[in-house]
Amino acid sequence: MWSVNYLVARTAPDVVQPHVLALGRWGLAGLVLAFIARQEIWRQRNNIRQCAWQYVVLGALGMLICGAWVYRGAQTTTAINIALIYAASPVLIALGAVLWLGERFSWQQAFGVAIAMAGVFHVVVQGQWLSLAQVQWVAGDGWIVLCMVAWAAYALLLKKWHSPLGATARLATTALGGSLVLLPFAVAEWLSPDRPAWSNTATSLVLLAAFVPGIGAYWAYGFCQKILGASRVAASLYLGPLYGGLTAWGVLGEPMGWHHIVGAGLILPGIYLASRQNQQLKKP
Repeated sequence: MWSVNYLVARTAPDVVQPHVLALGRWGLAGLVLAFIARQEIWRQRNNIRQCAWQYVVLGALGMLICGAWVYRGAQTTTAINIALIYAASPVLIALGAVLWLGERFSWQQAFGVAIAMAGVFHVVVQGQWLSLAQVQWVAGDGWIVLCMVAWAAYALLLKKWHSPLGATARLATTALGGSLVLLPFAVAEWLSPDRPAWSNTATSLVLLAAFVPGIGAYWAYGFCQKILGASRVAASLYLGPLYGGLTAWGVLGEPMGWHHIVGAGLILPGIYLASRQNQQLKKP
């Protein structure tokens, strides 16, 4: 589901502005989720009011930075650069979970992370490791670096700030908090004289982004992290380049190469090792 956002990001330039797209995505997603979880949100309204600042912070990290800024970065950087940069986010999450959240990480899991990282780099450089020296860093790369750091912070805070809300209600409040942060930026873009005219393509991008990489991906990630822990779920992000390649092949007609198959042979076992719990290291 997350890989669909690559398609949205690649299609959005000259169709819809970054903050407008992000606001449409998360405003719509927040309203739909709030309607689904309306009874729980009403019961927990006092808690939500007391912790409103947390949902605004999470919304700024997950919806403003990891939403609009990804679309902005995609205007000038390439897919290989985005994948290379985002490949570091699970490492930050795993280290933060150990140093900040007190989660335990075995040598077996660390070995799995290393294998998975090797697979990610094999995919993004298309099996030609010398091409790393040819990567050209542009302004968009800086935006993606900020997004990568913000995503790690979002994942860690989501685990650190315990909430009585279920996955749906919590994502709804976070999405609405993010929409509040996005609103002034989106209004400024909408009022700019050079904004592109609204089209059916723009509407389709907003709907697609809201329901697939928005509601679907974020809800699943939050639910899994609540059950499994930040570092174990972060390892699943290594599957991103693989699914991104499959999406590009199936939808955009980009060729599937042997580097994807070799990368899968590294990433999938790495995910398995990184997500296993060592019984001797489990917390009592």
